[in-house]
Amino acid sequence: MNMMSREEKAAEIGRILDQLYPNPEPPLNHTSPYTLLIAVLMSAQTTDLRVNMVTPDLFAAASTPAEMVKLTPAEIQALIRSIGLAPTKSRNIYKLSQMLLDEHDGKVPETLAELEKLPGVGHKTASVVVSAAFGKPAFPVDTHIHRLAKRWGVSNGKNVKQTEQDLKQLFPPEEWNRRHLQIIFYGREHCPARQHDPAACMICSKYGVAE
Repeated sequence: MNMMSREEKAAEIGRILDQLYPNPEPPLNHTSPYTLLIAVLMSAQTTDLRVNMVTPDLFAAASTPAEMVKLTPAEIQALIRSIGLAPTKSRNIYKLSQMLLDEHDGKVPETLAELEKLPGVGHKTASVVVSAAFGKPAFPVDTHIHRLAKRWGVSNGKNVKQTEQDLKQLFPPEEWNRRHLQIIFYGREHCPARQHDPAACMICSKYGVAE
C-alpha cells in the first residue's frame, strides 16, 4: 500500500508530467480568444479531433462575432452539423456572438464570471478560455481529469467541482495551466478509461489506487 501523502504524490506526478509534456499546447486549433471560445464550446460531448475538422470551414465563414451574426443559426448548424448537439451549439454560438457585440464591444471577456454568463459557456469552458487565451491561472476539470485524479488518489472523486478544488490545493497556481493539459494528454496516451494496464502506466504503477 502506498503511504505517500496527496501532496507528495502530486509533486511526483507533476515531475513525470513535466518530463513527458514540458510545453503542452491546447489541442483545439484557434487563432484568437474568440475562435478558442467557439472551439471549446463545440467540444462538449465531442472529440477535439472532430472539432478541429469542423472549425476551418466555420472560421473561414466567420472568425469574429460581427461576422458570425451575419449568419443564421441554421447556416451555422450546416457548417458544424457533424459534431454532437449541433442544433443547440449553433444557437448558442449565434446568441453568444450577439451578446459579445452588445455587451463587450465584440471582445471576449477575461473573467470567469463574465464568461459564464454567455450562452452555452459553463465553468469548464470559461476556465479553458481564461487559461489558454489570457494566461490566467485556471484548472479546467473535465470528466477525464476527474477520472484520473480519482484513479491516482489525489482527489476523492465526489464530483468535478470537488476535484477542481482538490487539484488547485495540491498544485501551485503557476502550474495549473499546464497541468490540466498534461493530465489530459497523459490520460489519452498512457492511462485510458478502458483496457488499462496499471503495471505499464508510469503513474498508476507507482501512485495509483484501485478503481
